Amino acid sequence: MGYVDLHLHTTASDGVKSPSEIVRYAKSKGLQAISITDHDTIGGLEEGLAEGDRIGFEVIPGIEISAVHSPGSMHLLGYFINIHHPPLNERLKYLQRAREERNPRMVEKLNRLGVNITYEEVVRASGGGQVGRPHFAQVLIEKGYVRNFQEAFDRYLKKGAPAYVDKLRFTPREAIHFINEASGVAVLGHPNTLGLNGSTELENLTLSLLKEGLKGIEVYYPEHSSSEIGKYKALAEKHCLILTGGTDYHGIDKESLDVGVGRGEMKLPYSMVESLKAVRSRP
Repeated sequence: MGYVDLHLHTTASDGVKSPSEIVRYAKSKGLQAISITDHDTIGGLEEGLAEGDRIGFEVIPGIEISAVHSPGSMHLLGYFINIHHPPLNERLKYLQRAREERNPRMVEKLNRLGVNITYEEVVRASGGGQVGRPHFAQVLIEKGYVRNFQEAFDRYLKKGAPAYVDKLRFTPREAIHFINEASGVAVLGHPNTLGLNGSTELENLTLSLLKEGLKGIEVYYPEHSSSEIGKYKALAEKHCLILTGGTDYHGIDKESLDVGVGRGEMKLPYSMVESLKAVRSRP
């Protein structure tokens, strides 16, 4: 059996490859299945699923929803969602409208900081997809204000930086319920970004999400250390949650992180997909 990557982004959010391109690329890398999990949108899934059908490659419809959380950030992944589910589509349209209001405010903040960029330049960098902070970073690099994406986020774009504008988020409960209502499987994404203080806080949070319908934890992730992987794996097994993983590939920093392998160490078995399917089929 081949390997899988259950966390990929396309031009529908803030990746550099179109849905069709990411599907063909994953197949060329020898993977057996992928999930497209764009931020707060399912806009690329029809194209990705159609391309998978065309070339005989398994594409799992997914999403990554940002949820309200402090002090860090919480992302909830949804797998095997029904992309035609009307309530889910309405809620995502609501997020898109809020995002459209947020982005021009970030341009205004950058301009006040002496950074001469326009919103039109950022839109062009997005290639017509959903505008996100990586597109701001791309413009900042192109115009010589920063040297790389890391510097762009550190100086201007990350949470707490001078040009950052917070975006609308649903509560974790709402996000999990949206996924479940759309026949999906809700998974806590990369828990290392939660900013929690110790294992007890993480377990308490996991238990609260479990009550809302959480079904898994993204244990395997390029930014997780070996000790974090061990901790998240033990937590998932203790509470009978499925283990998932993925590279969070955007294509922006291709030389150091690639589809299916991360930075070379990641080979996730197809059994992860089988576990997701088993959970989804339960009454």
